[in-house]
Amino acid sequence: MKNNRRDFIRKTTVLGLAGATIPQFGNAANKSAETFITGSEIRPKVLFFDVNETLLDLTAMKESVGAVLGNRSDLLPLWFTTMLQYSLVTTVGRQYNDFGIIGAAALQMVAANNGITLTEDKAREAILGPIRSLPAHPDVKAALQQLKDAGYKLVSFTNSSNKGVETQFTNAGLLDYFDERLSIEDMGKFKPDADAYDWAARKMGIRPNECMLVAAHGWDIAGALWANWRGAFVSRPGAQLYPLAPNPEIIEPNLTPIAQKLIALK
Repeated sequence: MKNNRRDFIRKTTVLGLAGATIPQFGNAANKSAETFITGSEIRPKVLFFDVNETLLDLTAMKESVGAVLGNRSDLLPLWFTTMLQYSLVTTVGRQYNDFGIIGAAALQMVAANNGITLTEDKAREAILGPIRSLPAHPDVKAALQQLKDAGYKLVSFTNSSNKGVETQFTNAGLLDYFDERLSIEDMGKFKPDADAYDWAARKMGIRPNECMLVAAHGWDIAGALWANWRGAFVSRPGAQLYPLAPNPEIIEPNLTPIAQKLIALK
């Protein structure tokens, strides 16, 4: 009898824990759905755009980085994730370095782990040289112009430096499309730290739920949504959303259909 009772209590406890856990997942899903249903038909007050890959084509920089890695194009994703990782290490450690400098340091780390000799100067040259003159993706200029014509306020919001973005936009012919340019250089914490999104909203004098981030990085979209922003994901080749974050209200392969959907909002 005692054994039977213990078995009953054990099974009841397990079922009870399962019952307590399953509704939590359901509530999370419902909460996410509510987030996107509420206000999703209303225009955001400001559209914030990530820059690299979202607006600018990184092909030239990828080729340059791949060359100094012994033409190991398979190492490119590892380099980028290492750069992102150490930008967050820097933020958590209450430090700050230019994103490009962190990228060069990450490039040296990946090279060293794969038996490739790479000096600091060569690493920086491989990144900072081509990144200044990246072209815009073919869909970008027309979509930005349509959004401006429709009355949207456009703001760039990037982990790159102020000077770096100004140079990029000048060379890519994008300067005139944006009302403001925001760099986390001015607040010292890299996206996707929630403080970065809070800071950007305050800079523009609006509430978080009046902001929309347009980005081609799942981690950036996740950070924005967790900071109570709205999101539009540009699913460029190789880009993926983070499965453990809510889905943004707009998911399209380029800016053309994103602009069309935003213009349709009232």
